[in-house]
Amino acid sequence: MSKLSAITSDRPILLLGCGKMGSAMLSGWLEQGLSSDALHIVDPYLDNIKKNFTTVTEAQLHETAQSLPANLTPSIVILAVKPQMMDEAIKALSTLDLSKSLFLSIAAGKTIHYFEDKLGADSAIIRAMPNTPAAIGKGITVCCANDPVNTEQIKICETLLQTVSVVEWLDDESLMDAVTALSGSGPAYVFYMAEAMAAAGEAIGLSPELSKKLARHTVSGAGALLEASDERTSKLRENVTSPGGTTAAALDVLMSEEGLAKVIRRAMQEAKSKSKELAN
Repeated sequence: MSKLSAITSDRPILLLGCGKMGSAMLSGWLEQGLSSDALHIVDPYLDNIKKNFTTVTEAQLHETAQSLPANLTPSIVILAVKPQMMDEAIKALSTLDLSKSLFLSIAAGKTIHYFEDKLGADSAIIRAMPNTPAAIGKGITVCCANDPVNTEQIKICETLLQTVSVVEWLDDESLMDAVTALSGSGPAYVFYMAEAMAAAGEAIGLSPELSKKLARHTVSGAGALLEASDERTSKLRENVTSPGGTTAAALDVLMSEEGLAKVIRRAMQEAKSKSKELAN
């Protein structure tokens, strides 16, 4: 029996926002056995949800929070709207009794202090940064909690998140901006690398179809090998690199002073700065 079967319609999940990240997590939960009647979703774009999640019924879908049942007492409220929309989203929940609910935010940049200011200092709040591989159960999520969060609520959070990702906890919330820059935004960096490899393959003579296929399988295969191996990442790289060979020639460029490492550091610093900016 799935751990998610313990979440029932009496104390359901309230998912506020079902965009890219919300959909990725929802896909994983339904795949892992969450009953659709133990769920309420608020999102203005319901047609997309109906098309992508056919087991979710009309009764569980709401264009606005105003159409939620007045007696709804969710065990957990997942705040998955864009950071810029968070003020409005929280105000829309004011008619519900959420005094016993856990609030789980996956919004970049929004701090626990922000939510305590909006919801009350005694509200149980967990700030989390997942990533989109959660849609296939391969994500990683980093969390931090405020003092009112109890052991049972930690278990609820972990039950949800561990079905779709590895879960790590931080004591120091200030590190969440760096987490956002690395694992939160990181899948996009990897996808862009696959794009760049495919384009480079075309530039050196491969057909677009073959180049894209080679790039996709090279990136996904290397990631699977990295996950399965106990060896250091540097050792896996060295295993592919023969002295004076083709890989070494390519790495001379990528590992040069102005190469990939410097670009990635600069990109992640920009992402970290943007996360801090979103907090304001």
